[in-house]
Amino acid sequence: MLQRITAYLLIVSLVTVNFTRLFVYAGFELNRNYIATKLCENRDKPWMHCNGKCYFMKKIKQAEDNKAAGERTAQKNLFQEAGFNEPQAVKFHSVLLAVIASPERPIHLPTQIRPIFQPPRLS
Repeated sequence: MLQRITAYLLIVSLVTVNFTRLFVYAGFELNRNYIATKLCENRDKPWMHCNGKCYFMKKIKQAEDNKAAGERTAQKNLFQEAGFNEPQAVKFHSVLLAVIASPERPIHLPTQIRPIFQPPRLS
């Protein structure tokens, strides 16, 4: 049960990350009248026929910037420097280097001779 919930959460999170632009557009379409009358920068200039598109473009740019910033931080987290302060001496133990004898196992080859496939002859 816990594995299913985890799988569903991962799928939903992957979908939401990849479709942020779609969600912004859907929110714009659902609230077009409110955005055009209250949030639009050009609401006092009706001759421009903006109808909230300026607000929509601003939100799209903001979503893309957030996505790019998230990708940059994810890449920074993946990079790790490995530094050694002291040189470590390599030690070989003779017990580990001893050759282990394995019992001989005979190889059984097929004793029956089978004909080799030959392509059909053109006469």
